[in-house]
Amino acid sequence: MNAPDDLRYTKEHEWVKVEGNVATIGITDHAQSQLGDIVYVEFPGQGETVTKSDSFGVVESVKAVSDCYAPVSGKVVEVNDSLTDSPETLNEDCYGEGWLLRVEMSDPAEIEDLMDQKQYIAFVAEETA
Repeated sequence: MNAPDDLRYTKEHEWVKVEGNVATIGITDHAQSQLGDIVYVEFPGQGETVTKSDSFGVVESVKAVSDCYAPVSGKVVEVNDSLTDSPETLNEDCYGEGWLLRVEMSDPAEIEDLMDQKQYIAFVAEETA
C-alpha cells in the first residue's frame, strides 16, 4: 500500500496535503484499489464550502459508489475538472494528478485530528485484518 509520509489521512480514506492555508484533498491508494476501476466523479464547484466530516461528493467505480468526506472545513478554491473526462486518473495517480479539490481552510487546526502515515498504515492493517 502506498501512503506518502508528507500527507495526513482520514478513516474514510481521504488524504490531505497542506500548503499554507490550502488543503489539497484526494482519495488514498487503498481506497482506489478497493473501489476498482473508477468511472465517474462528482464534486462541489469552486466557491462552494465543505464541512469537516460531511460528504462532499461521490466516486463511482464498476463495483460501487462511494461518498467522499471532507477532512477539513473551508471554501473550495479549485476543483480537478480533468477527472470529469478522465476519472481513471484516480486509479493511475491518486496522489498526483488524481487530486480532487483544493480547499482554503477555515480552521487549519482541524489537520491535527487526522492521521499521519504510520497511524494510517496501522489503521488500514487493523481494518483489513
